[in-house]
Amino acid sequence: MQYDVQTPEEYLDVLEQDWRKEKLEAIRALIRTQAPDLTEGIQYKMLSYGQEPVFCLNAQKNYVSLYIGDIQKVDPEGKLLKGVNIGKGCIRFKKTTSVEDSGVEAFIAETFKLWKAGKDVGC
Repeated sequence: MQYDVQTPEEYLDVLEQDWRKEKLEAIRALIRTQAPDLTEGIQYKMLSYGQEPVFCLNAQKNYVSLYIGDIQKVDPEGKLLKGVNIGKGCIRFKKTTSVEDSGVEAFIAETFKLWKAGKDVGC
């Protein structure tokens, strides 16, 4: 879903108070903890982190998506995100997906480490 908002606060205000907002807030907290140098903003009508976004975060109808350029560049062997629904550039958190057990915290930390070292994590 796309939200016509200008700030992260407006984005959070328009979200429904349901499981998607809870998951989004949990992932948002992990990004703030594991990638503290990235500034939160709005790009592509979703939450973004970094001037040229390293991460984007959005609540869809049936899941919450964490967008990262190319997951294979960060986790080529698929060890960090076992059992999680992933696409080429996004990690999908459905209602039954546990954020805590997903490996996403380690994935965010590794992505940030690679990005900070100047490695290409984009598409």
